[in-house]
Amino acid sequence: MMKQIRKRFIGIALLALSLAMLLVAGAINVVHFIDTTNELNETLDYIVENENANVQKKQDKAGFQQGNDDNSFVQQKREKGNNHHMNTRLEESRYFIAIQNTDGELVLGAGSKETEYSQEELLKIAEDVLSSNADSGYTGNYVYRVTDKNDGSHAAIFLNCESKKAGAISLALISLGACVTGVLLSLLLVALLSKRAIKPMMENIEQQKRFITDAGHELKTPLTVISANMDVLSMDIGANEWVQSTQKQVANMRKLVNELVYLSRMDGTDSHLEKSVVDLSKVVQDVAAPFEGMAEFNGKNLMLNIEDDIKVSGDEAALRRLISTLCENAVKYSPEDSEILISLTQSGKSVVLITENVMKESLSEEALNHLFDRFYRGDESRSKEENSGFGIGLSIARAITEKHGGTIKAKIVDSNRLQIICLLPKR
Repeated sequence: MMKQIRKRFIGIALLALSLAMLLVAGAINVVHFIDTTNELNETLDYIVENENANVQKKQDKAGFQQGNDDNSFVQQKREKGNNHHMNTRLEESRYFIAIQNTDGELVLGAGSKETEYSQEELLKIAEDVLSSNADSGYTGNYVYRVTDKNDGSHAAIFLNCESKKAGAISLALISLGACVTGVLLSLLLVALLSKRAIKPMMENIEQQKRFITDAGHELKTPLTVISANMDVLSMDIGANEWVQSTQKQVANMRKLVNELVYLSRMDGTDSHLEKSVVDLSKVVQDVAAPFEGMAEFNGKNLMLNIEDDIKVSGDEAALRRLISTLCENAVKYSPEDSEILISLTQSGKSVVLITENVMKESLSEEALNHLFDRFYRGDESRSKEENSGFGIGLSIARAITEKHGGTIKAKIVDSNRLQIICLLPKR
């Protein structure tokens, strides 16, 4: 059990740390991507504005130069201060401008700053973009924007984003590497400290187990004495309902003590199973046979569907108790005139043991989740019946299953049929 608790503790801790690191790394990359995209768009906007402004200045230069010298000087000074950062960015950027005249001729603009490719290659890139009729987007290592001029021509501005793309990929790889390194270091740290972290809980669990075992042994003696005294008293005074009631309660108490001690030992880390190769097909046939008669006596029909020659490695006595517990649970808590199915099949590397029966009362989802808890009985009918048991049988079934490296679960099929599904590793 300690190994299972440590594994769960390590798993939960690693999951939480991994999610936290992934969220932080993801947030950093998303913010970087948004900033990079905004920067590229701002640079493109600035190039487009400058291109339009240059055209407008050429058109208006003659008419307005003389009368607006003072205003132009102030405006130019203000623009120079505001656009210093953008100008610096443009100096560090590579871009080119392609202009398509009204007659369809495609030429490079005068402000182009791209030396990586030849003029023919740049014009081919521009031609592909302009023929697609897209206003903006990405093509290769460029982000582009297409604008319409007053004279009917088209201008396509291409900004090289190769370095930005490489930076984003580099940041993503560094973030991923940091996350992996962090997870591995966290795994090492949590593995080293997990034993100390769960030590108080394990000590508490071990004390509870020791108490149950010791109390069980201490209770056996007085129960034996009470039972013997009741037998003697019955012989002296004859049949008596009070004596019979006491004997019945003593028998129930003895059964409960034995089950608690068995469950405590099965949960213990020092419990060793005497494993051998077990023909589970024969064991299920053998164990289920008495329950067929019990079911028939109570007006129920128990059917078996067992594949031949299914073998597992396990403790035969414990496996018999597991099968007996599941069969008893299915027969006891099914209504009259109902069918009970016990099946044993193989699925991949697992052996699948299923008990299926109609429920007397429906189970809620919460009850289904607690069905294997100690002293839990999922519906009121289990508590009302005289021979309802102590609600510990399925806990023993789970302990035996997990001790054999398997899993057990419950689910509802066809709205009113309860399935207990036990998976055991195949030999």
